[in-house]
Amino acid sequence: MQPHPNVPAVHPNVQAVQRILDDADARDGSGGPSRVCLLPEAVHTASAAAEALGVGVGAIANSLVFDADDAPLLVLTSGAHRVDTAGLAASLGVTRLRRATPEFVKRHTGQVIGGVAPVGHPRPIRTVVDTALRAYDEVWAAGGVPQAVFPTTYAELLRITSGAPAEVA
Repeated sequence: MQPHPNVPAVHPNVQAVQRILDDADARDGSGGPSRVCLLPEAVHTASAAAEALGVGVGAIANSLVFDADDAPLLVLTSGAHRVDTAGLAASLGVTRLRRATPEFVKRHTGQVIGGVAPVGHPRPIRTVVDTALRAYDEVWAAGGVPQAVFPTTYAELLRITSGAPAEVA
């Protein structure tokens, strides 16, 4: 199923994400402007997003928020694998890295699990971007709510988030 074009009367999180993408002159895989699209239904998992978009699950940039020594850490990982929390913690110099609670995610991102975008948070969040995503010409990320997604690239994710490349699996 193809995404439906965004319309003005959408959730404020989606509007904020699109505004940031526009301000950053963010690009999709073809070099065109990156635009948030609304899917007919919410997609709470990478596999559901991949199916709805007709792409491989590895091309989904899954936004996972972790509690890293009581500070938020956003990990943008390929939907094709799981984060090795012990390895990632060691590479980042973090003592304790654990999956954040829904309340922690909402407090630090302003968004709910299943719709956390790489951008659009109340304050900047330390971000790492899975190097596995560079294997795809175009990747899809959440757009602020579980029904919203946008196309971009690995390089653009690094740029628009000021993220650091990392092997996370």
